[in-house]
Amino acid sequence: MCKFFSLVSKGDGVPMYFNWDIRQKILNKELDYESADSHTSIADYYGFKGEMEDKLNKYEFNPLTKRFIVDQINTFYDRDTIERFCMTLNFATIVPQLIIKPIINPLKDFFVEKVTKEDLVLLKQWDSVMDSVMDSVRDSIGDSARDSVWDSVWDFIWNSVRNSVYGYTSSFFQIKKWEYINHNENENPFQSGITLWGKGIVPSFDGTNWRLHGHKGKTIWYGTIENVEKFISEN
Repeated sequence: MCKFFSLVSKGDGVPMYFNWDIRQKILNKELDYESADSHTSIADYYGFKGEMEDKLNKYEFNPLTKRFIVDQINTFYDRDTIERFCMTLNFATIVPQLIIKPIINPLKDFFVEKVTKEDLVLLKQWDSVMDSVMDSVRDSIGDSARDSVWDSVWDFIWNSVRNSVYGYTSSFFQIKKWEYINHNENENPFQSGITLWGKGIVPSFDGTNWRLHGHKGKTIWYGTIENVEKFISEN
């Protein structure tokens, strides 16, 4: 499956890709393409239909990790030129909502060994929005850019904190109104989870108990939401 950001060329160093105007038309079903980052769709849009697609070079670039991938070279070699183009491209012209920033690995980049009252206040806030995060992030962003960010973050983490990964993924997008959750416009309703992540703390939930994980996934706090509320009230 082609990933964000995909582009093709005729081997002449001139990239062909979908900018935001075209992506909006795809999202709004004005153009009948399944994905805004399908090499086949991009080729078709620019007139390289059917077998003509095989005359194009195909590339992918992740603007967060700066990873450039050569998918296929089918004509003259222009890899270096296309890679330089990707490295300097203003991605606001591709997905204006996308925030380009380094990916934090909270389980490696920090050395938190104990939690504070502030951390548990954030956990209580996260508990109140966690059930909404997966559907909200999926449908508020809803395209290959979201999947690319998710995949990039997911490489750093593990399955039991799936909702935290969705929450952190949301921090890479400036969305006016997130789906399925009440919040003030232009505010991220999942900020509590994002803040914990940025402090090197990742929550996980087993259906009854919460765990806060620190360096290398070590559990630095364990308890129910009632334990959280009791601790907050007593401190």
